[in-house]
Amino acid sequence: MKKIVAFLLIAVLVMSCQEQQKIAFVDNGKVINEYQEKIDIEAKYKLKDENFKKRTDSISKAFQSEAQGFQANAKTMSQKEQQEKYQALGQKQQMLQQQLQVEQQQLTQEFNVEIDSVLSHVTKFVGDYGKKNGYTFILGKNEAGSVMYGEETMDISAEIIEAINAEYKKAP
Repeated sequence: MKKIVAFLLIAVLVMSCQEQQKIAFVDNGKVINEYQEKIDIEAKYKLKDENFKKRTDSISKAFQSEAQGFQANAKTMSQKEQQEKYQALGQKQQMLQQQLQVEQQQLTQEFNVEIDSVLSHVTKFVGDYGKKNGYTFILGKNEAGSVMYGEETMDISAEIIEAINAEYKKAP
């Protein structure tokens, strides 16, 4: 019996001597949305999108003008000429729409690649931050509920945002 009590005492002593694990969490959405590189990328693509829309409007107006010119002159053309011009306009419209759609897809793809890079960078940064600052775990809080509750004192989102933005400002 004494051996069992001694064993239990030793086990409790060993367990109580273990080093406390350092655990924290970050609000993923807050960190991503307040990361300056992401903000800069969004601003860059907003400008590109506005320029694309202006160009699209300009192309559409030029095409409409050409179509109206055809309608005005259609009365002086033969039936065959009208059909040929109408088909040519239809093909031109289809080609323009396809070209603009391809450009829009390229713009979207470029944006997604840059945002994916930002997400990867944030993930790596948080991992490196955790190692450097002695964390055992840094959990991510998100809408899906991976961390459904955490004491405010354990939320290091602001520290992460400050550190990652400081690193971004130093980058060339």
